[in-house]
Amino acid sequence: MADKRGLGGIVLREQIAQEAARLIVDHGMHDYGQAKRKAVQRFGRRDLGTLPSNSEIESSVFERLRIFDSDFYAHRLIAMRRLAADIMELLGGFEPRLAGSVLTGTVTENTPLELHVFTDAPEDIFFKLTSLGISSRECERRYRIRGRNFKIIPGLYFTIEGERVYVIIFPEKGLRQAPISPVDRRPMQRAGRRKVLSLLEQSATNAR
Repeated sequence: MADKRGLGGIVLREQIAQEAARLIVDHGMHDYGQAKRKAVQRFGRRDLGTLPSNSEIESSVFERLRIFDSDFYAHRLIAMRRLAADIMELLGGFEPRLAGSVLTGTVTENTPLELHVFTDAPEDIFFKLTSLGISSRECERRYRIRGRNFKIIPGLYFTIEGERVYVIIFPEKGLRQAPISPVDRRPMQRAGRRKVLSLLEQSATNAR
């Protein structure tokens, strides 16, 4: 058996990352851990030492999006960021922030939109959406907030313009402390509407 730290281990690690990326891009998996486990099963391996990190899988996702139908994914990314900016304007009183794949750029055909809002009265988000004619349903997300502590955060989800949108409702103090990203174990990236508009402007400039 090849040394996991040698060439054989490196090659297998890359193959697992590429297979996990294929499952994410082509089959709509959102959970990197689940995609990783499925990829390991395909190669018939059980030794966890060969598993790529989530950051390595994300890099493979970027590469796959670049190689396969890059125009489609580029246009989809722009469309989803525009939708994010529109919804963020409607929810402006709750300090909305864009998070997840639409911010990082790893959107696939099935990627949902993830927005974080901040209020100590979660029901206000429901009432606001209802006043806008948006019918929503309850959901929740499990985030690592600091260290090894996990917390269940409530939210709402709805479909608009054919896209699934998750609005996760943090307390007001949550604006100052982002959850830990499951990809790189650092504070999750978040962007306000001004930053999203800047990204859209940048995309328009690059397309000229």
